[in-house]
This record gives sequence, C-alpha cells and structure tokens, in this order.
Amino acid sequence: MGAVEADYSIEDKLARNEHDLPPEFCRYQDEGCDLAASCLNCPFPQCIYERPGGKQRWLKMMRNREIIRLFTREGKEVKELASMFGISTRTVQRALGATLVKGDRPKDE
Repeated sequence: MGAVEADYSIEDKLARNEHDLPPEFCRYQDEGCDLAASCLNCPFPQCIYERPGGKQRWLKMMRNREIIRLFTREGKEVKELASMFGISTRTVQRALGATLVKGDRPKDE
C-alpha cells in the first residue's frame, strides 16, 4: 500500500515549507542596516555586506581618501594624520601610497 497524500490547500503547503518559498511568497521586512534605513534606499549599487571585506573595507577606503585629501590639500604631516586617525605612521604611508613621491617624504618618519 502506498502512502496516501492528504489534499492540502496552497496556504497549508506554504505554511509547512515557509523556509523554501520563492521570493514572491516571502514576508520580507526591509529593515536596512547601519548604513541605510532600508535596502531599497541604499546608496550603494550592491549591498556592502555582500562584497569581500564588507563594511570594514569600505570604511578603510573612505578613511584613506580623507588621509590623502588632508595630506595633499591641507598639508598635514604624516605624524599628525596618524594621531588624528589613531593609526601608525606606516599605515598613513600605505594609505598615501603613490601620493608620496620618493624623496618628498616628510622628515618626521
């Protein structure tokens, strides 16, 4: 004798298999993250948390841009930048990368 399958309604089947639903049947609440109030209003073209390095990589990139701006436009010294950002002078030098021309490095290193 084979197993007799009960005649369930679509709602019953969906309730039992809720974890396996196609997106159009999911109850999704767009709560966003700490960078945007909702996913639909996010300024990023792709979710920052789905990229390698995620939020930490993005924050470092923004920090490095600010370091370069302060160094080139406001003439801040490497030691001063290190103190401002709470990082080592070597980290500031890495952030500046090609901005520091050989022989043009500040004397405070």
